Amino acid sequence: MIVALPREGPSEARVALVPETVSRLTKSGVTVRVERDAGVRSSFGDRMYEDAGATIASDPATLVRDADILLGVGRPGDAYLQALPKGAIVLGFLAPLGDAEYVRTLARSGVTALSMDAIPRITRAQSMDALSSQSNIAGYKAVLLAAAALPKFFPMLTTAAGTIPPAKVLVLGAGVAGLQAIATARRLGAVVSAYDTRAVVKEQVQSLGATFLEFDLGVDAEGAGGYAKELTPEQLAKQRQYMIDAIGASDVVITTALVPGRRAPILITKDAVAAMRRGAVIVDLAAEAGGNCELTQPGETVVTDNGVTIIGTTNLAGSVPQHASQLYSRNVHTLLQHLIKDNAIVLDFNDEITKGTTLIHEGNIVHEPTLAALGTAGAAS
Repeated sequence: MIVALPREGPSEARVALVPETVSRLTKSGVTVRVERDAGVRSSFGDRMYEDAGATIASDPATLVRDADILLGVGRPGDAYLQALPKGAIVLGFLAPLGDAEYVRTLARSGVTALSMDAIPRITRAQSMDALSSQSNIAGYKAVLLAAAALPKFFPMLTTAAGTIPPAKVLVLGAGVAGLQAIATARRLGAVVSAYDTRAVVKEQVQSLGATFLEFDLGVDAEGAGGYAKELTPEQLAKQRQYMIDAIGASDVVITTALVPGRRAPILITKDAVAAMRRGAVIVDLAAEAGGNCELTQPGETVVTDNGVTIIGTTNLAGSVPQHASQLYSRNVHTLLQHLIKDNAIVLDFNDEITKGTTLIHEGNIVHEPTLAALGTAGAAS
């Protein structure tokens, strides 16, 4: 079996396999080809891959010739898809929900596609859960960005010149990224509070030393798979009103609320930003999905008229590429171990992990959430 590891696009510094994982694959009898300089931006040079047992390919066509699997972080480029053999497997963050045309294009290419962002959030699949491993990094990095932009200390400092009070940090959304943001802000000495529509996370927030804000929305908004359920317009309006006072009293607000396949919900309105003090900072981890703040500009940092800095940097996990790649590589390897039988990929659709992760099989879209989003069934048209 041949596994191909491509060089990602210019906006992605991560790599899907690190030399440590390549060594494990080659020792199990898998042939691994790595495109030249695929791991350089993650601090893994070609020589490291060769020492791990991989061969280096100079171009996409050479890389994927006779390949059984193409492993990536993001979506593969057209050059790779066109050169892949029919029936080969593509594995990466394919983000199928909300992009019907891409899904149909992928299906027409004749590949079998597995999406790392579709792995079920069940106990058996925790070690494969790449969304969680990368969200952990994003939550950590968000706090560092906020601390760098805030014109104040995070911790309380007592000096001969007087006492400096600690910064007040509010985290909106207590999923994986939010909990890591809480923990990191606490380590830096800030006073932290958090809010989430899911009441079940209250104890997790409090266990990290933060205060859990409770607003009565008349509903517990925990949905399937541990994700937040989308609120009604009335519930969102009520939530936003509660938020204005809490946001206005904060030095830093970090937002993490996402609904799979949908635009991110607006949690911070223009009025809430206007209530913040000059020098306050918002880090919007939902910027790639439009942002939780009404004034977020995806991929940019803006300063409002009242002096609030809004950071809309995307792909924060990719800004820590070495460790992000190591964790993602382990996720990928664990999934491969689950799928490989006798040195070949075996897709058992009676298995919950395989069924939940497979997007396209033999030209047919088989992923149920994607089919529901497309409003169709069966083969690509």
